[in-house]
Amino acid sequence: MTSFATLLQPDRGQPARSIDLVDKKGFEAWLKHQPERRRQAAAAQGFKGEPAQLAILPGERGDDWAAAVGIATLDALSPWCLAKAAEALPEGVYRVAGRSPGPAMLGWLLGQYRFERYKQEPSVSGARVLLTDEPARIDDAIMIAEATALVRDLVNIPANDLGPAELEAAVADLARECSAAFSSTTGAKLEAGYPLVAAVGRAATAERAPRLIELEWGDTRHPRVAVIGKGVCFDSGGLDIKPSSGMRLMKKDMGGAAHALALASLIIRSRLPVRLHLLIPAVENAVSAAAFRPGDILKSRKGLTVEIGNTDAEGRLVLADALARAAEAGPELIVDFATLTGAARVALGPDLPALFANQDALAGEIAAAAEKVGDPLWRLPLWEPYREMLSSDVADIANASDAPMAGSVTAALFLQKFVPEECAWAHLDTFAWRAAAKPGRPKGGDALGLRAIWEMLNQRYRGESFASKSQ
Repeated sequence: MTSFATLLQPDRGQPARSIDLVDKKGFEAWLKHQPERRRQAAAAQGFKGEPAQLAILPGERGDDWAAAVGIATLDALSPWCLAKAAEALPEGVYRVAGRSPGPAMLGWLLGQYRFERYKQEPSVSGARVLLTDEPARIDDAIMIAEATALVRDLVNIPANDLGPAELEAAVADLARECSAAFSSTTGAKLEAGYPLVAAVGRAATAERAPRLIELEWGDTRHPRVAVIGKGVCFDSGGLDIKPSSGMRLMKKDMGGAAHALALASLIIRSRLPVRLHLLIPAVENAVSAAAFRPGDILKSRKGLTVEIGNTDAEGRLVLADALARAAEAGPELIVDFATLTGAARVALGPDLPALFANQDALAGEIAAAAEKVGDPLWRLPLWEPYREMLSSDVADIANASDAPMAGSVTAALFLQKFVPEECAWAHLDTFAWRAAAKPGRPKGGDALGLRAIWEMLNQRYRGESFASKSQ
């Protein structure tokens, strides 16, 4: 994982190059106060204070220079407004002129994220260190950056190196680090206790056998919170096999598990006052003579029977057994992350996770948290009339609708069948991927919705904004 530990330092007046933050509204006033040599340099570089623009400003001596960074607005700094600078500036030590970097510390860190595990010649670039006059917030900013990087790393690792066993090892590592209870259910016990998880994963090789991974941490007197992540380490589509174009990115189908594990690490490292129950159903949806079939009827852990209409609608099956297991322990809140439906991407595009919640108050908490930390998502409805699309003539419920509409809604309605009515529940249908790079957010795996849920949990269980605490 990229090391962020030294990239933020307390500002004690040590030598550092200055970074001017400039927006379009204030560009002319800023330019007016610059020496002629800097005005000429800004003009030569086409710098006009537009977002993500960067200019080098000469000083009186050749080695005496500063930088100007264009941002959307000076009124409220974005987490990403310094990311371009962190990516492009030379190695060295910097400080923002005249103000604290605040939330932009996160983009400074993640602008220096690299995934180069498989490159024979990794890029050579030195560290860009940012000074801040808010040293108490450094550790928290680094913690969030590390959680984001964990999601990115896990999603970026190809399926030949990350299967159910490797996901299990990642959870076990966290359990050892924090002295948490850890378990993994496999084999005959999985078939008996989590039949949907077992069915989805039974076509894979023995080395990639399915499992239900669990971690429990925290004081039993604290409110119980379950965090669940879809861990389909590769999704061929099963016997309803995907075309090659649809299969190309399916190493990322465990992105929900990556988000859940990263959120668990934040909860534990910050000692949030909750009783955490992390659950990851980890499988590979493969093709073999043992694969489950369209038309099969499977019994779930909850006892509901499920008719399989499409083997490529497997994520909701493994989540159903995990949700049923979580419900048995009586949590007051369940949050699940899943790269569940292409329909959510059609509706909302790659940047906006679809949020489903069974309580308006919870949805409002999450929406407010998402806006506060700049981690956007969008609520879609659990539209009850669409439940009939999942009706079956021969089983309690079908896993997929025959209608080519409302796919993300019907998937969420399927999951809701396994959640107790009295339990607050939020489901994030997230992409976990960036198809095009943005400052601080390279192409590849990414955390989408993680910071929003983390902020909501802090507001709910700590009674304060982690964003205000750490930015």
